[in-house]
Amino acid sequence: MLTGPFLDRNWMGQNPDFRTSNIVMLGMPFDGTVSYRSGSRFAPEQIRLASWGLEEYSPRFDKHLENVNFHDAGDLELPLGNTYKSLEVIEKNVEDIYKLGKRVFGIGGEHLVTLPEIKAVSKFCDNLAVVHFDAHTDLREEYLGEEMSHSAVIRHISKIVGAENIKQIGIRSGMKEEWKFMKEYSTLIHEYKELDVLKDKKIFVTVDLDVLDPSVMSGTGTPEAGGFTFNQLIDWFDYLRKFDIIGADVVELAPDYDTSGVSTAVATKVIRELLMIM
Repeated sequence: MLTGPFLDRNWMGQNPDFRTSNIVMLGMPFDGTVSYRSGSRFAPEQIRLASWGLEEYSPRFDKHLENVNFHDAGDLELPLGNTYKSLEVIEKNVEDIYKLGKRVFGIGGEHLVTLPEIKAVSKFCDNLAVVHFDAHTDLREEYLGEEMSHSAVIRHISKIVGAENIKQIGIRSGMKEEWKFMKEYSTLIHEYKELDVLKDKKIFVTVDLDVLDPSVMSGTGTPEAGGFTFNQLIDWFDYLRKFDIIGADVVELAPDYDTSGVSTAVATKVIRELLMIM
């Protein structure tokens, strides 16, 4: 019998006991509808490896990962080439998490994975709202004739939670009709205080990493100039600390486009800091 010790391939600082955890980290390696550069399905595995380069303590939030009490369940096995089946698998597993009184922290994968998460969470929360960090509106009805696209994910989500319960931050790219939608429903915000209308809501936070400027996050499928610095994003997290966050995800890292590994390291720290406010 081997005695080890052996290297851990789970996220550092996790609670190995699923039963006693409060949050379940779920890898969703799916990128079947990406409209530009694919490869985000490789992100969950690479993020786990990169996590061991971080400290478990966040000086910004004066909190340690062991106090978050999250369990890393690993990556879902998703059927390549079958979008609808993949979304069903994600929805079923997220639903199981909430049946057990826990919260999900999803790691994508492309942004469409957020849709089945919201479908599942909405079955347990009547007053659900979504805070959406992204470079892109993601409000299309379809992309090249396909309604199930990461370009349409927030539009689909609006039909579940109501457009009035969505706030979008960092948006700087989209079709004219998408900008019209944001103006009509006042989803796009620029100041922290504009989040206060969601004070009494259950909040799901979804972070598309291309909200960060390509100088910070080059390893993503659709880089868009003019984005946030890392600290600007974390400032928004700091404000969100006072809200009731019942789920979150971080999506759209495509690690192989940044061979330096810096984008993966940035994504990993974004995840750590978002965990700290849950």
